[in-house]
Formats: sequence, structure tokens, C-alpha cells
Amino acid sequence: MHPLPDLSYENDLYRQGYKYIAGIDEAGRGCLAGPVVAASVILPNNISIDGVNDSKKLSPAKREFLFELIKQYSVSIGIGIIWNEDIDRINILNATIQAMQAAVKDLKISPDYLLIDAVSLSSINIPQLPIIKGDTLSASIASASIIAKVTRDRLMSEQHSLFPQYNFLAHKGYGTKEHFKRLRMYGPSVIHRKSFLKNIYTIPL
Repeated sequence: MHPLPDLSYENDLYRQGYKYIAGIDEAGRGCLAGPVVAASVILPNNISIDGVNDSKKLSPAKREFLFELIKQYSVSIGIGIIWNEDIDRINILNATIQAMQAAVKDLKISPDYLLIDAVSLSSINIPQLPIIKGDTLSASIASASIIAKVTRDRLMSEQHSLFPQYNFLAHKGYGTKEHFKRLRMYGPSVIHRKSFLKNIYTIPL
């Protein structure tokens, strides 16, 4: 069993004199529909939230529970959302970076260090460290992954009420067998990423 993300990176930075350390992660990068959502989270330096982990390893109920705890205890939380039209226009990597930049700008307190899941934000002039699989190592990044995932899931649940024929409530826009089937039946909606669908009709059921 792998250990949970901890505050090792954060504590090392506190010892170097940094005060406000933001963890940054995204959700929805690989989806066929809807936005990519990024979150930035500044945790207090004396609180560890039990059970925080990479959002992909948590049940929806556990994510919702931790989402509320993180909101309650965090020093500040920022959100960045880039929708499918911009993803198609600038590509998913650039859209992810823009969402992360927006999440940092959305913080009410300016961070003095960024811990980022696998991406560099070169246009932001703040010391930073991209960490491969950071959401499994840093509690701040894992917290951001939970905030981003729950925020995006809620957005896709709202889209389900507008486009019930795609059943976004079940798959949240990811490329599941059911999603492919419904895409073939109804064609793409206005929230589908056209650049992700070029080979959609050649994928077997």
C-alpha cells in the first residue's frame, strides 16, 4: 500500500522561509467534453487533513467530504476553468496551463511558492517546482486535485441537465464505452471538444 501524500515538500519550503505555498493540479485534461478545471490550494502550515489523496484514488463520497474539509481549513483556494472552445483553439496543454495560471490569480493571498503537478508555469514569476505524480506526493497538490475534480464534476452534472442524452452525470465527459455509444447516436454537443473527436467514429463499441 502506497503512503498518502504528506507535507514533506511543504515543510522543507517552510524551513527555507516560504510562508504561502500553493499546490496546483487539474481535472478533466483527458475528457471528450466540457472544461479543464485547475485549482490552487494554500494549506495552513500546521494542519494536516486526514485522508487527502490523489482525487482519482478516492470515491465520489470521500472526495465530496474532503472537498468541504479543504474549503474549511485552507488559507486560500483559487479556481481556473477553460472551456472546450478554447481547448480546441489553443490545445489541451496550453489550456491546462492557462487554467492553472487563472487558479493562481484567483487566490485571495499571493503565494510565494508553487508546487505544481507535472507542469511549469513559466509566465508566472513565482518560485515553483513541477513534481511528476505530485498529487500522490504533496498534500497541497492532492488537495488541489480534489478541489479541481469536485468542481468539474459539479459543472458536468449541471451540463447533464442541459444535455441529458449524453448522460454526463455518469461519465462526466470521459471517453467511456457508453459515452462513445451516445456520441454515435446523437453526434457532438456544443460542449464537446471537436479536436478530441477526429477519430471518434472509427473506435469500436
